[in-house]
Amino acid sequence: MGTRISDRIAAIAESATLAVDSKAKALKAAGRPVIGFGAGEPDFSTPQYIVDAAVQAAALPRYHRYTPVPGLPELREAVAAKTLRDSGYAVDASQVLITNGGKQAVYNAFATLLDPGDEVLLVAPFWTTYPEAIQLAGGVPVPVMTDETTGYLVGVDQLEAARTDRTKVLLFVSPSNPSGAVFPPALVREIGRWAASHGLWVVTDEIYEHLVYGDSEHLSIATAVPELTDRVVVLNGVAKTYAMTGWRVGWLIAPTDVVRAASNLQSHATSNVSNVAQAAALAALTGDLSAVAAMREAFDRRRRTMVEMLSAIDGVICPEPGGAFYAYPQVKGLLGRTLRGKTAATSAELAALILDEVEVAVVPGEAFGTPGYLRLSYALGDADLVEGIGRIQRFIAEG
Repeated sequence: MGTRISDRIAAIAESATLAVDSKAKALKAAGRPVIGFGAGEPDFSTPQYIVDAAVQAAALPRYHRYTPVPGLPELREAVAAKTLRDSGYAVDASQVLITNGGKQAVYNAFATLLDPGDEVLLVAPFWTTYPEAIQLAGGVPVPVMTDETTGYLVGVDQLEAARTDRTKVLLFVSPSNPSGAVFPPALVREIGRWAASHGLWVVTDEIYEHLVYGDSEHLSIATAVPELTDRVVVLNGVAKTYAMTGWRVGWLIAPTDVVRAASNLQSHATSNVSNVAQAAALAALTGDLSAVAAMREAFDRRRRTMVEMLSAIDGVICPEPGGAFYAYPQVKGLLGRTLRGKTAATSAELAALILDEVEVAVVPGEAFGTPGYLRLSYALGDADLVEGIGRIQRFIAEG
């Protein structure tokens, strides 16, 4: 008799970001004044016109039945149109697969592209789900380390040093979760050309494309480097742009053979995405971008407040993020320091200490492949943000 759980599934680590968020929510439900910086979730409601479209869709008998696995034809068309509008990247609706959130798009992409032993270059710090999805597909994640001194950007020299004859895919994420780094257009082109010259696939996650601030500019690597067209997979979704994290609608854009194969996988895994959620996504994508413009303004304000408050803490180095809604401060200067009679040797221990002592939830850098850092989301209300970081400031200052 072997073990009860397969080795493949037993090796998966629980999502650290969701674990922190659920612990914070449990404490809050128990009446504790917890402030959570854990989950990457806008504090805004889904715009009303999108909700209305879902309500109307729920009453239509055609949505009470199975629909095509790759997505409602009109939604696939809308994704293609939106991609041209927002990225300047021209694709056909047949190149679009609608998925249950961005996470299924990530899973489908790697399951479809990778054979056992294939290597995937991923820039660290990286979102917690990427290495798990790569490993589930039999692939080998190869982290390429960055730090705050470069603003968490990676160069072609580092990528080339990590490339081997087993490298099949470069995972490219800009704006980045967790660092908020946005790659400048010239660097996007340089990295894309490098990948194309070595025949690599590029999987690019563009879920935060509309959340860029100041002088930062989002450029899709698919648009920037046309010679990648036959070897690029674009991942995206409505979650962050339209405050629709719970609706679970994402998509994958790829060459048609990849879409066909990923659709076959999805036909056995989940079949079609909820039709009501797809109808809501259709309303989102065919509407304007005014909802995201209002959110971006609030996030930008909170971003500046967060960076200023974190940078004021002795022992914390916090680069200014150019996109997404996270700050990723380096906190090595706080490790080993006595804080209310206790010390944290690692950023994981520091995050636990902050939650226990001042009831503020943050995610440690261990979850993102770079110990010695914390990730804090600024997708929460202004008052909570100031109060939460204020608590951390006072806690550290007490010593």
